[in-house]
Amino acid sequence: MSSDRHVQPRDLQEQFTLRMRGLGARTVLYQQNVAASLGLYNNDFLSIDILHEKGPITAGELSKLTGLATGSVTTLIDRLEKNGFVRRQNDPNDRRKVIIVPLYENKEEVSRTYLPLHSAMVKLASSYTVEELELITQFLGKASTVLEDQIQQLSSTARN
Repeated sequence: MSSDRHVQPRDLQEQFTLRMRGLGARTVLYQQNVAASLGLYNNDFLSIDILHEKGPITAGELSKLTGLATGSVTTLIDRLEKNGFVRRQNDPNDRRKVIIVPLYENKEEVSRTYLPLHSAMVKLASSYTVEELELITQFLGKASTVLEDQIQQLSSTARN
């Protein structure tokens, strides 16, 4: 199988990268629409999704992941806490730190908003074999890592 990777047509690889960029753009647009439907700013909702994925983290970690300044993150957390999307909790390992705990799943309007997408994606996933779905899932994990690396490179270049 590894020899097949070296003989892929260049135009197929280019088409693949264009499809990935298109998927990324549509994901951003979808997230913006979800945020608007919930009456949130896009950065607020992106932060909620990051917290949902990563779990409880410190404000400093959220700042690094979003690229927002720590002061902006503090204001963002205040808004999210006021609206019931997160709660602050003292870090048991370091009393000087506060951990931001997502309350994402407790929000009925978020679940209701995502339900049509979730159902459509489950339907799409069911059209693949177990092996295909395992491969796609593995790919998505690796693609996420590539994107995180690129985000880190871009954000460190922007800071310098």
